[in-house]
Amino acid sequence: MLSAVPDPCSRSKEIDMTAHARPDSNGISRRSFARLLAAGGSAALLGRTGLAFERPAPLPQTPAAPDEEFWRSVREQFLMPMDVSVMNAANLCPSSLPVIEAMYENTKDIDRDASFQNRGKMSAGKINTRKLLAEFLHTTPEQIVITRNTSEANNLVSSGVELTADDEVIIFNQNHPSNNTAWKEKAKRYGFTVTELEVVSPHPGADYYVDLVRRSITGRTKLVAITHHTNTVGDLFPAKEICRVARDRGVLSLVDGAQSFGLMDVDLSDMQPDFYSGSAHKWPCGPKETGVLFVNERAHDQIWGTIFSAGRGDVGISQKLESFGQRDEPAIIAFGEALKFQQRIGMKTIQARSQELAQSLMEQVSAIDGVTLSTSQDSTRSVAVVVFAIDGLDGRGLFNALYENEQIGVTGRGNGLRISPHFYNLHSEIDRTVAAIKRYKATGV
Repeated sequence: MLSAVPDPCSRSKEIDMTAHARPDSNGISRRSFARLLAAGGSAALLGRTGLAFERPAPLPQTPAAPDEEFWRSVREQFLMPMDVSVMNAANLCPSSLPVIEAMYENTKDIDRDASFQNRGKMSAGKINTRKLLAEFLHTTPEQIVITRNTSEANNLVSSGVELTADDEVIIFNQNHPSNNTAWKEKAKRYGFTVTELEVVSPHPGADYYVDLVRRSITGRTKLVAITHHTNTVGDLFPAKEICRVARDRGVLSLVDGAQSFGLMDVDLSDMQPDFYSGSAHKWPCGPKETGVLFVNERAHDQIWGTIFSAGRGDVGISQKLESFGQRDEPAIIAFGEALKFQQRIGMKTIQARSQELAQSLMEQVSAIDGVTLSTSQDSTRSVAVVVFAIDGLDGRGLFNALYENEQIGVTGRGNGLRISPHFYNLHSEIDRTVAAIKRYKATGV
């Protein structure tokens, strides 16, 4: 059997020193770490750092109208101390205790016995994660490839779809490099044309982009590659409608879901892209180097495998595209735990909470003199990525001051910031961040 992972709503109170939990302030330098290992091994280290903690209270059932107390109980399922506010979900999210424990326990199991016989049981965990991914995205396991991240998923598409000098690919200029530069580099090799559509700021509305794509498709267009929710200014694009336009014209569609997977209730049976990509380490709060590629069954014969090694996926398109050699199976199993954790709360609830925090942030920062908000305050045009500039303040300096002095982790952008709160954040963290920005606006950084 796979190593059991306690359910967050039914855990015993104590967590032993082999499980990761919120550490105390008892720091240790690298030099001391090395000396300690040399002197007495890991047992000495564990004794020195005192890694024995009480578990958080069980996660309650999600109420119909979750209040701040409920969200505080959610936050307690993560390792973040209450005086550290990380609002950088567009880049990297922390993992919850169930995810960390699944990763640790299954890694420990393999390292205790790396035989084929013992490792064989990990295959069941991988199959289970594929099923959980299919359920999470409202599709079927036969259409799911477990990748290492969105970048790998996007490149499987750009490398696997057959393109010639007679073909065209349409992209948005604010696509991630793995869905922008990747196409341009491959065009140099194969001779196809890349047409780049410009994103307009402020967001002009869904109809603008649907019409733009419709007008841009030509008889040469083979594929349209877009972003669902951008990491640049937080624009939300009408993915379903753009996919429909492409489908009606016999054109393939790729939706980069790095900023929607784990944040929004993504229904691929409704969106109907040909390809959709996502990463676990962002909004799903999963382990690093795990991700997903959805390949619509109608496109299974329109993509070639481009990575070949020992082993393949167990079903459907994974048998064609998922041949990556040795995988980090504990991470894949922990990926499934991340999905279960979010599903327990509810994806619609998570999206509403993250959007609520972002709206509060936008309302407060837009009232500060000298702030220019790049993100639309229309909830149909953005979700939880907030980007703004502040006259007279250096963005990099503010970014550093917020972390070094306030323990607030965000992203610096030019002369401003990108702040991307998620469901594990509290309104008090939004308020604390805005108060700090106001102070630095008055005093400088």
